[in-house]
Amino acid sequence: MSAQYVCDTGDLEPGEAMRVDIEDADGRPVPVAVVRDEAGDFHAVSDICSHGQVNLSDGEVEDSTIECWLHGSTFDLRTGKPLSLPATQPVPVYAVSVEGDSVLVDITVTVGANA
Repeated sequence: MSAQYVCDTGDLEPGEAMRVDIEDADGRPVPVAVVRDEAGDFHAVSDICSHGQVNLSDGEVEDSTIECWLHGSTFDLRTGKPLSLPATQPVPVYAVSVEGDSVLVDITVTVGANA
């Protein structure tokens, strides 16, 4: 499987996140939070918090982190590592590429702490 189109670059302003579901090789949806950090860079992490099992895409983006809205755990968007409790486990980080105005995510390639 290769990178799949998830959105246009203009769909997210810096500091915003959105949820997308990407089908895996078996046709099952994988929830992914596509995030544009405050510097304008794109990231893709699992949309499910490793602690609270809620959508990270509903959380706050600050610099290159995203904060879970339920219990306040913050995750590094580059590595997936939790930076604050109560989360102690990282979230998967997926490969992102930008081709023209298209943002592509490859869920078969994990990066950061999960590589």
